[in-house]
Amino acid sequence: MGDKSIQKRKYILETARKVFMEKGFKRVTMKDIVEACDISRGGLYLYFESTDQIFLEVLKMESQEADDVFSDSITEDATAADILILFLKEQKKELLRKNNTLTQATYEFYFEKELPKKDNILRRQFDSAVKIIEKLIEAGVENDEFFCDDCKEAARNIMFVLEGLRICAQTIGITSEVVDREILYILKSLGVED
Repeated sequence: MGDKSIQKRKYILETARKVFMEKGFKRVTMKDIVEACDISRGGLYLYFESTDQIFLEVLKMESQEADDVFSDSITEDATAADILILFLKEQKKELLRKNNTLTQATYEFYFEKELPKKDNILRRQFDSAVKIIEKLIEAGVENDEFFCDDCKEAARNIMFVLEGLRICAQTIGITSEVVDREILYILKSLGVED
């Protein structure tokens, strides 16, 4: 794929992301993306076969961008507690964002599709986050920053709390105070006073 093709593909994905944010997943058609990109139908099909394929690529792109932002925020001398607090603060920002989010579209997609475990990006992201948080907690325990008997279960619990908050943010709404209270509970359960 040449530079022009790579740029065109990236443009389609960035534009499609906006369409999915606005309409969710279920209501988006290839025609919507064609119109938003101001390209021909054949031009779109040159790069993508379906809205499913486009959406999965948008999720991959979104995940990579989030990882980059988080990684860039970590200083060289950061402790395990510093990194965990930074991670939780980034999650809070995401949870409280009302617009410009793919959360609704993501849930619609996964409720509608039966994907094999190996193809489930959300599952891989969740499992990967649990492993990273587990290693972070283990490092914090070794450095006497955290107190934890079961680092894997603590990491899994953190991710379940965050996922529950994400669903509440989209359905019943949450406030900054609610998120702060949950983050504080997570930190206290590890023996961290913020």
